[in-house]
Amino acid sequence: MNKNCERAALLTRMAFTLLTYIGAASLHAQEENPIPLGQRLELFVDGYLIDTLTNARQILHHPHREGIALRFDRPWEGAFSAYPTVLKDGDIYRMYYRGLPGVSTDGESAAVTCYAESADGVTWTKPDLGIYQIMGTEENNVVLANDAPFASNFCPFIDTRPGVSDGKRYKALAGNAETGLVAFVSGDGIHWQKLRPEGVFTRGMFDSQNAAFWSDYELQYVCYFRTWTGEGYTGYRTISRTTSTDFLHWSDPVEMTFGDTQREHLYTNATQPYFRAPHIYISLPKRFFPEKAAFAPERAATLVVNPNYGVASSDAVFMTTRGGNRYDRSFMEAFIRRGPDPQDWVARDNTPALGVVPGTGREMFLYRMSHYAQETSHITRYVLRIDGFVSIQAPYEGGELLTRPLTFTGQTLEMNFSTSAAGGVRVEIQDVGGAPLPGYALEECEEMIGDEIERIVRWKGGSDVGGIAGKTIRLRIVMRDADLYALRFR
Repeated sequence: MNKNCERAALLTRMAFTLLTYIGAASLHAQEENPIPLGQRLELFVDGYLIDTLTNARQILHHPHREGIALRFDRPWEGAFSAYPTVLKDGDIYRMYYRGLPGVSTDGESAAVTCYAESADGVTWTKPDLGIYQIMGTEENNVVLANDAPFASNFCPFIDTRPGVSDGKRYKALAGNAETGLVAFVSGDGIHWQKLRPEGVFTRGMFDSQNAAFWSDYELQYVCYFRTWTGEGYTGYRTISRTTSTDFLHWSDPVEMTFGDTQREHLYTNATQPYFRAPHIYISLPKRFFPEKAAFAPERAATLVVNPNYGVASSDAVFMTTRGGNRYDRSFMEAFIRRGPDPQDWVARDNTPALGVVPGTGREMFLYRMSHYAQETSHITRYVLRIDGFVSIQAPYEGGELLTRPLTFTGQTLEMNFSTSAAGGVRVEIQDVGGAPLPGYALEECEEMIGDEIERIVRWKGGSDVGGIAGKTIRLRIVMRDADLYALRFR
């Protein structure tokens, strides 16, 4: 063998040895640092669980429009009502929103915070609360008034922190750049009082709906609020985050990032823990285009009560975060398009409500503002499949998902999926190196077809996976003409 051949052979052996070492080190790292899935529900809204997709892809789904949920038809509500928040508290749905008939030279000092409730999330009533006298009557649905600017962007939530007192089970933040965010508390969600007169957090512009909640995942309060990328009200409208352990003292603000995506105006953030998987925060911002209009100014002026609100357009987008200062924007396309109604194509319309709530059976409800700055302004209800924001979708030819290494607890594996009659889903449980575990190979899995929210996966030996709980595994999910929305061990 000549010297060149010897040198080539030596380099080949060295490269093979290095690759073998790297591969072994990688497998060891994966074994040492698997995802501790436990029994929590995982959605495919980001790339957290995904190692590889073969002839399959993540698909953003879109909620179905169900019609008008609530009209802003009281004299103290009107065309400029805004910033709805929807909460589900036991068997009661609660809705809060700004009531504002018009915009005048004194800003939004006439704003009030209104309240509605529902037994099913579909039909809403406005109770006469008798707390304030508004426009000469105490027969109204107002829970906050005569307290500018707090009624303009009052944003409540139900505090799920363990040990919170009954009198402070409801909390809210409201305010502007001058006042900062002021904290409010309530025992019943109807009668509110300030936690203290001055703002608890002051480092932001706050000229929008500022969303806060207790995170069981991070064990702290979290607030996502309005900032701008430039000084004052310049640059892009964006979102920052602050945290607190007591709702009174908040951390320095951190501006959120959005990965390698194009900068856009995000008018609201509507960030909240997903009710079935609270470690995943769903965010439904209103994406705003201040100089992009669907109609010529003269036509837009015929649609709105104030011609200044005929210019600009917006839609709703979908983002997620798992804490920290990064949003995942895997999908730049609109989550909710405006549709064919011309009155939905003006100015600051199409603001999603803060709050994705359980619906009936297999559905969840979402809401959004419609016909802003018009006499017909109202809130529209939307329906989406439970867990159905995003799916892993495989075509008729078939495709596969391979998860990252993970550990779990529990006895069974459940999946939320849908298939065609021709399609199907099967699961193989592998060790970290990719070898199928005995009894859980693909050919031993019973093919699943249908449309189910919590289908238990079965193999020839049954559905019990408790014997491998705690081990580092991968899931190889083979699909044909199917969508996989979520999975969990239980």
